[in-house]
Amino acid sequence: MTMTDDSSVPAGARVPDSKLAREATEFVRDSTDDLIYHHSRRVYLFGALQGLNRDLGFDPELLYVAAMFHDLGLGEPFHGSGRRFEVDSADEARRFLQARQVPEDSIRRVWTAIALHTTPGIPEFMEPEVALVTAGVEYDVLGIGYHDLDEADRAAIVAAHPRPDFKRRILEAFTDGVRSKPETTFGNVKADVLAHYVPGFERGDFVRVILDSPWAE
Repeated sequence: MTMTDDSSVPAGARVPDSKLAREATEFVRDSTDDLIYHHSRRVYLFGALQGLNRDLGFDPELLYVAAMFHDLGLGEPFHGSGRRFEVDSADEARRFLQARQVPEDSIRRVWTAIALHTTPGIPEFMEPEVALVTAGVEYDVLGIGYHDLDEADRAAIVAAHPRPDFKRRILEAFTDGVRSKPETTFGNVKADVLAHYVPGFERGDFVRVILDSPWAE
């Protein structure tokens, strides 16, 4: 297992130096590939910087665990779960934290941060850890708020956690992660992914569900 030196990233956003954080790093490093590992670390680092900019008082350990686990459910072991990958990811984090006797309220915040990270318009109004996982994901994947962070800070983070061909590779990971359970994309952003990359995919139609329901009127 190879760890990455983050000493060059801004001090206020460095990965927490704690037993829980180290174990989370080891768990995710051993459970996924370089793409998801480096993306997850960037999500923490960008999210933490956004938290500092917004003067949000967040728990670095909880934010780190949530960021590291947020895409774990895209992996092959979960392809047949029949559940949204966000829920699979959140449940993995919950099991990890419960095994280490982390308080239930902290576990709830991590679970919620992961479960809602692809549901825009809600996390920003919740606890800082929930808001900042989504902020980190939106920054790294969508470029939302790209110019809100200092260019040197951004460059240092990408140097520590490179993103070669990231746009194509992350879309491929999203596709592979949900291709076998297309029904879980109803009403969420992953339907767009399958519409682009899976021939024959038909997205669910909320209006048709209402009109075709068994209610007479």
